[in-house]
Amino acid sequence: MIKSPMLRLVALCLVFASPALPVSAQDGLQQVPASQREVGLFPVSTDPTEGKIMLTLPRPDADGVALRLLYSTALRTGLGSAPLTLDRGRTGSTQAIAFRQIGGKIAVEFENPRFRASRGDTAQQRAVASDFGTSLVWLTDIAETLEDGRVVIDIAPFLVRDALGIAGSLNQSQASFGLEAETAIAGKDFKLDEKLSLADPSSVRIFPDNLEIDAIQTFVSKTPGAEVSNIVPDPNTVTFRVHHSFIRMPEPGFVPLPFDPRMGGISTQIVDYSASLAEPVVYDLANRFRLEKVDPDAERSRVKKPIVFYLDRNTPEPIRSAVLEGAGWWSDAFDAAGFIDAYRVEMLPEGADPLDVRYNMINWVDRATRGWAYGQQIVDPRTGEIIKGMVVLGSLRARQDIQIFQGLVGASQLGSGSPNDPVEVALDRLRQLGAHEVGHTLGFSHNFAASTQERASVMDYPPPRIGLVDGRPDLSDAYAKGIGAWDIATVRWLYGDADTDEIAQTVRRYRYVKDDNARASDTAYPWGGLWDDGTDPVDELNRLMEVRKAAIEGFGLNALSAGEPVSNLRRRFVPIWLLHRYQLVAAAKQVGGLEFEYALNGGGREEAQPVSPERQRAALDAILMTITPDAMRVPDRLLPLLSAAQNGNRDRQYDVEIFATAGGPVFDPLVAADVTTQASVQSLLFPHRLARLVIQHEVNPAALGLEETLNVLVEGVLASTDDALGRRIAYRTLLSMVQTATRPDASPEVAAALDQKLIEVGETLAKRRVSGAERAWAQSLSRQLLDPEQRVQLAKSQPRSVRVPPGSPIGEDNWMDLSTLLNVDGAN
Repeated sequence: MIKSPMLRLVALCLVFASPALPVSAQDGLQQVPASQREVGLFPVSTDPTEGKIMLTLPRPDADGVALRLLYSTALRTGLGSAPLTLDRGRTGSTQAIAFRQIGGKIAVEFENPRFRASRGDTAQQRAVASDFGTSLVWLTDIAETLEDGRVVIDIAPFLVRDALGIAGSLNQSQASFGLEAETAIAGKDFKLDEKLSLADPSSVRIFPDNLEIDAIQTFVSKTPGAEVSNIVPDPNTVTFRVHHSFIRMPEPGFVPLPFDPRMGGISTQIVDYSASLAEPVVYDLANRFRLEKVDPDAERSRVKKPIVFYLDRNTPEPIRSAVLEGAGWWSDAFDAAGFIDAYRVEMLPEGADPLDVRYNMINWVDRATRGWAYGQQIVDPRTGEIIKGMVVLGSLRARQDIQIFQGLVGASQLGSGSPNDPVEVALDRLRQLGAHEVGHTLGFSHNFAASTQERASVMDYPPPRIGLVDGRPDLSDAYAKGIGAWDIATVRWLYGDADTDEIAQTVRRYRYVKDDNARASDTAYPWGGLWDDGTDPVDELNRLMEVRKAAIEGFGLNALSAGEPVSNLRRRFVPIWLLHRYQLVAAAKQVGGLEFEYALNGGGREEAQPVSPERQRAALDAILMTITPDAMRVPDRLLPLLSAAQNGNRDRQYDVEIFATAGGPVFDPLVAADVTTQASVQSLLFPHRLARLVIQHEVNPAALGLEETLNVLVEGVLASTDDALGRRIAYRTLLSMVQTATRPDASPEVAAALDQKLIEVGETLAKRRVSGAERAWAQSLSRQLLDPEQRVQLAKSQPRSVRVPPGSPIGEDNWMDLSTLLNVDGAN
């Protein structure tokens, strides 16, 4: 129900103004053979010999438009590369497509429904449409004009276009990965080879409201890059099977819902020039499925057509059962919102096509290395109506989780069925993952504050909650079971009849923050962490450091199964050593943090509030405790075990997930300290965070300031430089300060404060009365810090950072922005 009078009027006008063909609801699962010309969305015939796919379009109207449809693409076959995200089941953007006759040709045009005059007369609507650009993407000759005015075209050449942007994905720049150019993960100069590409007439499937066709597309390059070379038999030639869906415009009756920024939804933007001068021109519509009660006036009612998701038949057991269960959790939320049997999850019927637009799908895909899962939507761009949800789950994520759990509790628990069985815990994680990604396709965005509120939503990124029992890590409460309270509230908002008061109560009860104020490590919102846990981020960091200490003390051969190569310990050790990496970021967001809302005027929460000085200083203390020598020391007993040699073919997943060695297999404990020191120090030294310290201290002199922060940081690391470990920690800290001072996004105040502090450190080191290795270290570093030119060279000549093995499914949080690469709100 739309409560705002103005937006309700706009939404209703959209319904009546949206062009639509008179059709029945999507129904039926039976395929219609392509040989039957006069059935389905429109007549289609094929000529396999000539490779032609002939469409018979309706007679063009006065504007030359023969037909308007929705159009979407997807990959039927993938590359198998996690970083390049060319997965089976990845979809492209949804377009409003028009077939328009121009002379003796038919033009295929992507229209621009975002800009409109929904309440204007025909003349105004035409004027607005003519003010904004469209995209004419293909032009073809009319093959035949029938007696009744219908026109026939061969659509096959259109299907060979690189509509999914595959070449762009194959040619991603190294900057997209946060890597140096010489890494050469992505390729260069990939181009579509039309001679090795064609539409497949045998793939044509016609249904009452949709037409489904495949095309084979081949891309060639002489510089394919490491990812393609690692996977494809001939890396210079990469072939995909691309699926095309032509969808009848949805029938009238869908009521768009104005987007509420306080709630966790995904939206479609509208720019409406028929709005009055008292109304906004730009507004958002919440994306959602069409879900209608049989009895609209009943508090609880069955629905006319339930939302059904289908699980890929390739999903193996016991994963299949876990994903079915987890994805099915949403039924509880719909039931709580008053919809009876409105949502369910089933196995895909045998013989059904997962890319058929009538099936909401959960796909289980394999890749060469672990990567993100993600949820996608095929959405009517005119109204925000979700036509199809498409989830992609990667198979190696569960195996990485098992690696971590083995390192925590030991391999002896594998297959035991106990609460600490890594397999059982990984299945619990998959239940969460299934619910999370389906949530995106239902219309829900991330809520990265949910983990601080007793697991209020499956739309957060859940870390395993690791307890300590008898001094040893315990996984019996690793993941929540079932849907969260925030999820129930958002279903009621998006699909139910929550009014303004109910929404206001929800906002007062729960924190909500999505990607824009959470995903980056330097954001200001103090509750917006990824993969964090606990009601207090600082307390949880302190607790997790104790868990990490116990896990490292207990780590050894017990993390391996009998007969497993000892070299695998080197990979299994990394996530244990970096166990605190995400909670560290969550705690750092208290420093210079500001608590704010996606507020509405009159809602009572309009003013942002800084994190208290006490909490900020507690966070600073907790972070500095993570870089003490005691916290950074790898036990001597582990060094021989972590230096075991590896034999056999190289495993790319293994290679990217271990610390750099001291040559060959020799484990370097100082590199391990380098990595964790960098993570901790850089979490504090983000230029925007330091700028916020300057601002808050100017407003409130009692607040934590930049000078105090730098003093405490430097004093802490310089207090323990009597051994190589302490010196490495101090060196990495000071080098991070040098690098931050020279960053172009560092404010003048931040750069000046860092510059002054580095000079003071240089002078202090020059005066130190020490001997031996410590003297050489202090004198050398002081000369570099005191000479401005040498200091600039220090930042340039030394690696700007040590390589940190991936933590999130692919890499660091800045690895790439999947929300722009894919048509998704986010990934997990």
